[in-house]
Amino acid sequence: MQRRELIRLGVASGLLGLLGLRCSSASKLRLPVAVATWNHGRQAVEMAWQTLRQGGSLLDAVEAGVRVVEADPNVRTVGLGGYPDATGRVTLDASIMEGTGRCGAVAFLEGFLHPVSVARRVMEKTPHVFLVGEGARAFALEEGFEEVNLLTPEAEQDWLRWKEQQNTPAPPPPNLENTNRIDVDNHDTVGLLMADATGRLAGACSTSGAAFKMRGRVGDSPIIGAGLFVDNEVGAACATGWGEGVIRIAGSHLIVELMRQGDDPTIACRKAVVRYRARTSDDTLQVAFLALRRDGAIGAYSLLPGFTYAVKEAGRKVRLQQAPSLLS
Repeated sequence: MQRRELIRLGVASGLLGLLGLRCSSASKLRLPVAVATWNHGRQAVEMAWQTLRQGGSLLDAVEAGVRVVEADPNVRTVGLGGYPDATGRVTLDASIMEGTGRCGAVAFLEGFLHPVSVARRVMEKTPHVFLVGEGARAFALEEGFEEVNLLTPEAEQDWLRWKEQQNTPAPPPPNLENTNRIDVDNHDTVGLLMADATGRLAGACSTSGAAFKMRGRVGDSPIIGAGLFVDNEVGAACATGWGEGVIRIAGSHLIVELMRQGDDPTIACRKAVVRYRARTSDDTLQVAFLALRRDGAIGAYSLLPGFTYAVKEAGRKVRLQQAPSLLS
């Protein structure tokens, strides 16, 4: 190797070392691969894997995986049992995307258990990508989705306790720490990414958003490029945590483009966290990213410790992993 090339590589490695990164550090998993955010991601990847093995498509798999979490009342920030907004009403957001660029999303949707399925129907049955509010509700009814009460007694009690603690009846601003901090009991979005045996990709996200948010607030999860982005040429990424911060950096799209430029998934996720932190002065608001490259390499990174994600690959059982974090 020529001396000039050695110097160039040495400088590049040194810069990465200063950032705490390594070149090409990602290990490739055996395809198919499914990854999903947080502890509840275990049931999501199990169902996605089972659906794919039984002959379902990639879209079938990611939709089925997210639906399991949406139907679990013990997950307090997704679907049934999700925390309501400041007025006591549960509103849901979701998106779904395949690696060809086809995608669908819904936001500010009330009364339907599976917003991810409504999002998929938007993609498949309309010329549009994104339906919100009353329009999304009308479309869901036209498509035969059944209306249900999403506010469980447990979530309602938590909302009533929260109301009692407020000094004013006015809704709080959307960036209040108590409505956006992600802690042990408030694990936010379910994001699921999957690659099949050929490297084709799909992903889905679903959430009830920040607990006790302002009426009408929508976070990053249903926004293609922010909460979710999938590209068969490169890979896929999804986000969790403070949605406003993720939107401001188009987090998931950023990660996919960094992978396109040669960064491995972990490095790409870390760079997104660094950029997010540069846009906010509050280090108490968690944000985390999960990425899957088309060859099966995965990566994750968070601002604060505690972000977990589930992994399922060919020939191995589901395992839960802890992501590295920028701050300790």
